[in-house]
Amino acid sequence: MTMARQPVCFAWKRYVAVLLCFSSILDTARTVTHYSVPEEMDEGSVVANLAADLGLDVRSLSKRKMRVDVVGNKKYLDINKDTGELFILERIDREFLCPLKTTTSCFLRIDATIENPVRMFNIEVEILDINDNAPHFRRGTMHLDISESSPVGERFSLNNAADPDVGTNSVKNYHLSASDNFAIEIQTGRDGTKFADLVLKKTLDREQQAVHNLILTAVDGGVPTRTGTASIIVRVLDVNDNAPSFDKDQYVVDVMENSPIGSLVIKLNATDLDEGSNSDITYSYSLYTSEKTQMMFNLNPGNGEIRVKEMINYEDLKLYEMEVIASDKGPTSLSGQCRVTVQVTDMNDNHPEISIKSFQSPVKENVATDTVIAVVSVSDKDSGDNGQVDLHIPENMPFKLRESSDNYYELVVSEPLDREKVPEYEITFTVTDRGSPPLSDNETMTLELLDSVSSRDQERKAGGETACAKGLQIHRVQHPERDRTVRD
Repeated sequence: MTMARQPVCFAWKRYVAVLLCFSSILDTARTVTHYSVPEEMDEGSVVANLAADLGLDVRSLSKRKMRVDVVGNKKYLDINKDTGELFILERIDREFLCPLKTTTSCFLRIDATIENPVRMFNIEVEILDINDNAPHFRRGTMHLDISESSPVGERFSLNNAADPDVGTNSVKNYHLSASDNFAIEIQTGRDGTKFADLVLKKTLDREQQAVHNLILTAVDGGVPTRTGTASIIVRVLDVNDNAPSFDKDQYVVDVMENSPIGSLVIKLNATDLDEGSNSDITYSYSLYTSEKTQMMFNLNPGNGEIRVKEMINYEDLKLYEMEVIASDKGPTSLSGQCRVTVQVTDMNDNHPEISIKSFQSPVKENVATDTVIAVVSVSDKDSGDNGQVDLHIPENMPFKLRESSDNYYELVVSEPLDREKVPEYEITFTVTDRGSPPLSDNETMTLELLDSVSSRDQERKAGGETACAKGLQIHRVQHPERDRTVRD
């Protein structure tokens, strides 16, 4: 039992000794060799002469199997065993190698190993940043909705630009395109990140400009500088700051009397510079519009159309006035108003009328000329030419009309009357207006004539004529002029 255990124990001791020996060798070679190279160097570029820096004989490198191993990364570097130079094996991208910007330093750690005897060297290569990245925004377009009632000085956060580079090569400043309403203020976060706030420097007016298009530019501190841009689209939100307004303050429109019910009188149009419900308009009559007017005309609250509601009669009322209000539907409703005057146009819908004021019948046949037989008045409820009338009697009658005053006429005898020829006259008065087409009316009177000689005179005349007929005839022959004079 005892002899069997001794080799095992001895072997363990030798293993420990070897470990201690290697530990001692490694401890003497733990000096870290530090190099700095910029990123993106071309493949094959020499970093340093590692053999010379480590004090190694270049001629023994191949025999001693010198090699480099990258710790935890791809093999970006290698050593030329003929020259002892450390060179770039693969292009190094600092931002890929060290994606987290928690520190400005980025290191590539490698181990160099040689044999016969075994030695290890720690090499640390710092990858220096170059300005190979431009700032960029995560979103190329930023949309902001800002109320036109926002006060001057109000701030609005913007997305910051990112730059994978570090130090002076990262974002250092922002610029905003020219604007009367907006400016930016640069802020610095706790981690040194730069970002911008949009600041309102002048009150917005949606009715003047509803959308503002801005360009935000991020600038890094590299040489030469690199920039990145993003669009800022500011949509101005409406507030109900505009009242509806009509095209005109006063409208005057003519409408024909007896127009069909439903006929369009006028279509009012009010506009509101706001948008949405702030510009939706409702039309209504004001309290100053009479009930009579509202009864005669219908106002559509949705489109502002005024139409005939009841039959219009010019003779009842010639003029209607109404005040119409246009109100928006904003949270606090605003309104505008206009006045509408409707002038009723007369149409020839009334016949002229004749009124016999006095009439003398019968009359003696020997009535003197220019004697007034009747007084007649004429009238017409229409206006203008429709109310202008003319009065006529038949021609070839021994009478004439004489105007005595406005719309009054006298019928007078214009020629001697003779009952034996015409015992009575049917006199027709015809009145006609001057409308188009004209309307007329007539009235007929019967004028009876009386004999101008009494009954006794008639008998005496009859007897005398019988007794003296022969002599009268002679007398007429011998003295025609005298006879004629006598008879006259």
